[in-house]
Amino acid sequence: MYIATIPNRNSPPAILLRESYREKGKVKSRTLANLSNLPAQSIDILRRSLKGENLVSADAFEISKDGSPAHGHVEAVMTAMRRLDFSRLICARRSRERDLAIAMVVARILEPQSKLATTLWWADTTLPEMLDVRDADEDDLYDAMDWLLERQSSIENRLAGRHLEENGLALYDLTSSYFEGQTCSLAALGHNRDGKKGKLQVNYGLLTNRKGIPVAVSIFKGNTGDPKTLIPQVEKMRDAFGIEQFVMVGDRGMLTQKQIGVLHDISGVDWIGALRPEAIKKLATSGAIQMGLFDERNLFELIHPDFPGERLIACRNVELAHRRTAKRDSLLQATVKELDKVRGMVCRGRLTGKKEIETRVHAILKNYRIGKYYEVDVREDGFNYKVNEGALIAEITAKSKSNQGLIEKRLNRSRRHIESIREKLEELSRKIDKGRLHGQDEIGVRVGKVINKYKVGKHFKLDIRDNDFSFEINQDKVKKEAALDGIYIVRTSLPKERMDADETVRSYKLLSQAERAFRSFKTVDLMVRPIRHRLEARVRAHIFLCMLAYYVQWHMLEAWRPLLYADEDQKSKDLRDPVAPAKRSGSAMKKVKTKRLDDGSRVYSFRGLLGHLAAIVRATCCRFGEEDTSATFTMITRCNPKQQKAFDLLQTIQV
Repeated sequence: MYIATIPNRNSPPAILLRESYREKGKVKSRTLANLSNLPAQSIDILRRSLKGENLVSADAFEISKDGSPAHGHVEAVMTAMRRLDFSRLICARRSRERDLAIAMVVARILEPQSKLATTLWWADTTLPEMLDVRDADEDDLYDAMDWLLERQSSIENRLAGRHLEENGLALYDLTSSYFEGQTCSLAALGHNRDGKKGKLQVNYGLLTNRKGIPVAVSIFKGNTGDPKTLIPQVEKMRDAFGIEQFVMVGDRGMLTQKQIGVLHDISGVDWIGALRPEAIKKLATSGAIQMGLFDERNLFELIHPDFPGERLIACRNVELAHRRTAKRDSLLQATVKELDKVRGMVCRGRLTGKKEIETRVHAILKNYRIGKYYEVDVREDGFNYKVNEGALIAEITAKSKSNQGLIEKRLNRSRRHIESIREKLEELSRKIDKGRLHGQDEIGVRVGKVINKYKVGKHFKLDIRDNDFSFEINQDKVKKEAALDGIYIVRTSLPKERMDADETVRSYKLLSQAERAFRSFKTVDLMVRPIRHRLEARVRAHIFLCMLAYYVQWHMLEAWRPLLYADEDQKSKDLRDPVAPAKRSGSAMKKVKTKRLDDGSRVYSFRGLLGHLAAIVRATCCRFGEEDTSATFTMITRCNPKQQKAFDLLQTIQV
């Protein structure tokens, strides 16, 4: 039992009882109703104290700072879940598995870990008691994950019913996360988006509505190509969710020409995507894109016989063009710097061949009288040597006529010369080693590594020879590419009557909502990576848990926009220039700059606000001086204005 916090007789329960107390020692019924959550024994203790029985001083109740579990942040997430009817979403009938699944979702939001959340963290909060999972162990959590995975399809169907609609948009994007381990059947080498070379990974695709609310997540083997995952999402929309007509939005790596050909044959399914750079370059060189039209506006429509039945919307973002130009220049300069290093290696490598090396070695040895005692083996690419110490000692002994002092003196001098020769020969050997980059093939391999490092090799002219190479930047190619900087082309099957050019571009840019979800998945928000589960089913359940956690978090973030650094002016997104870079509103930038709201209070990040709410604790209280077995009651820390505002905003969440 925790002896904890009501500070004195002015505590809320005491005030309520004192205000309603009558001379006859009775308590008004409305007061008892207000205190109905307290045990009868606790109310009796307060009543007797206020009547004068066992009177104590004003500090009759003392504060114990230890053992008060954090409650506010747990209650915040649970409040959001209640507003979302989350319990019924995953299963209408309550069970231990359902409570454990909910607890793991809460834990994923509040204390994200790449490993399985355990009761070690729960014990410091009111979460285990609220969901009655205090005695859960790791095996129970794994069982709950298996239970949840069996219900993934039904849960996703309910989410689709809530957030998808006929003739609406469906956003789909794919990412990957790396593994720690080798045994999972889903783990494979593939296009690694985490920058972890040589790591096995798993791919997973997220399906959302136009607002970015997650509806479904699909797991694929780590070497599955992006385009292969698209059609299964279309089938899921039609067969599982029962939506016959919709617009699928995917990036240019997803909606390839092959996938578009398949979509053309599916009635009721339209799509929005973008052309790859190679196709844009082809249109530009053929004259299909009239660059002069960008002088008047930053987008225009065109049609082309290579893309029958499609509308192409060419866009030019000036700021993006400047950024790409600067990036290309920096990569070119970095490549030049690396190529200069390689050229230096080649120049230093001109000391090759047996004859040249032998000349340099003998030039060193002839400076010392003891050089004649060195036996040297010279090769085309280096040399070895050894000292005939026996002959050296014999000569010194003979010349010194058995004078031991003179012999020792001459031997010490010879040893110093041997050490000096050793240093000079090692230096020569190092120069030869550094100069082993010679020959057209070897130089070409090393140069290839450099130009591929920064992906700008196409802009260089190379002249590689056996003992030298030179390079220069192909300025003509650079200028041609620079002319297309900032240009992208959105493609769609939608007729103009159904969606104009501006709205089509805005719809394509909504894919940033899925990218936002992936950032949340991978960073400190949800910590999906690295994945440590061995079994395929557990990997699927792990990622599905993260999706459900993001679903709750998404709604909390939207509700808390007035308290966070987030931009509150969301309506202007539908009216802004579809091509120009997105800019935050003035009010949002003011919050970033001042770190204060209009009322002068502090602005929080999502994690910061959760931490602030965690200061709300639930204390178990008893009378001062009573035994630990005496009657107790619990009290929750009173909210400050910011905390109360956070809870009020959560009440605005609607399904």
